[in-house]
Amino acid sequence: MVAPRELHDAAAVRLVAGGALGLDALVGGGPPLSRDRKDTFALRLDRFHADLEAALSLIHPVPEVREPLVQRLVELAATTFAERPDELHRLDEQRLLAPDWLQQSRMFGYACYTDRFADDLRGIAKHLDHLEGLGVTYLHLMPLLQPREGDNDGGYAVQDYGAVRSDLGTMDDLRDLATTLRERGISLCMDLVLNHVAMEHEWATKARAGDPAYRDYFHVFTDEAVLDAYEQTLPEVFPDFAPGNFTWDDDLQGWVWTTFNEFQWDLNWANPSVLVEFAEIILGFANLGVEVLRLDAIAFLWKRLGTNCQNQPEVHAITQALHAVTRMAAPAVAFKAEAIVGPRDLVQYLGTGKHAGRVSDLAYHNSLMVQVWSMLAARNTVLAKHALASLPAKPTTGTWITYVRCHDDIGWAIDDRDAHAVGITGHGHRAFLSDWYSGEFPKSWADGLVFQANPATGDRRISGTSASLLGLRSGATSGPAVDNALARYFLAHAVVAGWGGIPVIWSGDELAQVNDPDWAEEPGHENDNRWAHRPRLDWSRAVAKDDLRTIPGRVYTGLKHLAAVRAGLPQLHASASTEVLEETDDGVLAVVRRHASGTFVGLYNVTEVARPFELHRLHDAGLTVPYDALGGHVLAVGSMGMLWLPPYAAWWVVDAPSG
Repeated sequence: MVAPRELHDAAAVRLVAGGALGLDALVGGGPPLSRDRKDTFALRLDRFHADLEAALSLIHPVPEVREPLVQRLVELAATTFAERPDELHRLDEQRLLAPDWLQQSRMFGYACYTDRFADDLRGIAKHLDHLEGLGVTYLHLMPLLQPREGDNDGGYAVQDYGAVRSDLGTMDDLRDLATTLRERGISLCMDLVLNHVAMEHEWATKARAGDPAYRDYFHVFTDEAVLDAYEQTLPEVFPDFAPGNFTWDDDLQGWVWTTFNEFQWDLNWANPSVLVEFAEIILGFANLGVEVLRLDAIAFLWKRLGTNCQNQPEVHAITQALHAVTRMAAPAVAFKAEAIVGPRDLVQYLGTGKHAGRVSDLAYHNSLMVQVWSMLAARNTVLAKHALASLPAKPTTGTWITYVRCHDDIGWAIDDRDAHAVGITGHGHRAFLSDWYSGEFPKSWADGLVFQANPATGDRRISGTSASLLGLRSGATSGPAVDNALARYFLAHAVVAGWGGIPVIWSGDELAQVNDPDWAEEPGHENDNRWAHRPRLDWSRAVAKDDLRTIPGRVYTGLKHLAAVRAGLPQLHASASTEVLEETDDGVLAVVRRHASGTFVGLYNVTEVARPFELHRLHDAGLTVPYDALGGHVLAVGSMGMLWLPPYAAWWVVDAPSG
């Protein structure tokens, strides 16, 4: 029988040529690793080698291609592991001891553009009291890496993955900020654009210069008939300012694939070299102390003729391969899938079937966001209850990112089948929502902007801050309209914070900032009204964040209260499933979460009048003495065992604490 230590040594050299080299030779140079470190890497290699091999077998079934690729990726993981700072090795051990760290109810997120929050990376560190006061334990900084000059899709046209935007700081500043955040219990998340690079990126420059190796980093076509065949099934992401999916390049003497903009060149992920490049990039950020990587535009990675080139099976295999390599070197690092896809495609990004537990750790719950806005506009929960109840169950190891707003526009992802099931049309409801939130519908409270209207399809997405979309107006300070808007504000955030997952607040929403009236004045922003809901944080409003006589104070304090109550409710651990109760009053959304620590029932009235809910349903769910954790009181029962939820009420119901 092989002794455990000998088994680990065997694993550590298994993939090295001839099986004759030890881990010191595998990492190539540098001080020799301790025996314990060698054992640690060997154990991880044992654990994740099969995941890597299985993923690459789906992408590259030919052994002559796959086997050298596996070896190269293991070498990268080993080198990163050897170079990883001691404090990050310690973080790895902490995360391995608490593999559910992202799922714990204390997780509460915040997302912002660095320059619009605090000018630069060093400025972020100066404002951490603002975030800590809110209860933030997870900070997502929007695109940090050096983009192309001029129009760069808000930073998502990356020119250099090895440099931070010069106006934001340096890679050393990024490392210092990650360290400071970690010391204060906040995990840093940053964007990594996978689908494309800027046309000025070094790889694209070399391709245009005639290097065939780099030309193969991209999808380049010389036959227009092939383009036409692809276009038959490809949608347009930005039909207004970037129609079509291909752009002619004189230097290439060919058409390059450009899903998003002509200056963003889609990468050829069928090329093994692209996978290696991104594995190296990911592991580099891991060793800087970045804890979560948001995998941008991940749904688009694999191209297949006759499809919409989204959600292809190879996308999940690519993610699994990158996940396995990262787990070998830096298991403290998590992946977040930026996949804004159809409701029934969504859970695949958290891992289903053979990819369960092996792909992204986090994914955006876009459907929940859309249904929150739908419920509030319609004052009705019927569609939301059906749509949310119909979603496939997520794996217990996966965690949703839940949110009311993000940096992007709101696209009305209402499934036609869900709409039909409840007696409405998908097209009609999407049109209603666009009318409502653009303020065109009679008696609408909203003040949004139409983004990317498509006359052919009727699609009209919406831009706007939470405050503007929920009915707060610039200069308004009090009155029934303000009270109702603030009630909707708290209700919407309570729904997403009580769903299970990591609720994320978009910068400025914690202070109820309205649309930036000057959004078009900044160069490069004039054609993109999404900048209306990306205002620079108004620090003059933050002065009043604890003053309940002010709107910023009421909103900041309310969100702070949500985070604090949530942190004390283990029932909101993200591993628990969320069950939607469909047979409720049309104005009430009721969700049940069952966890070993107890039962949680979220009750939400999306209307401006009181709505009923039967007490016995709480008892049936397992609650003995129903207690609203948000309000801090036992629920009062009306006649005939009926509870009445006040207008726009949000109740987090658990069993009353003993004593």
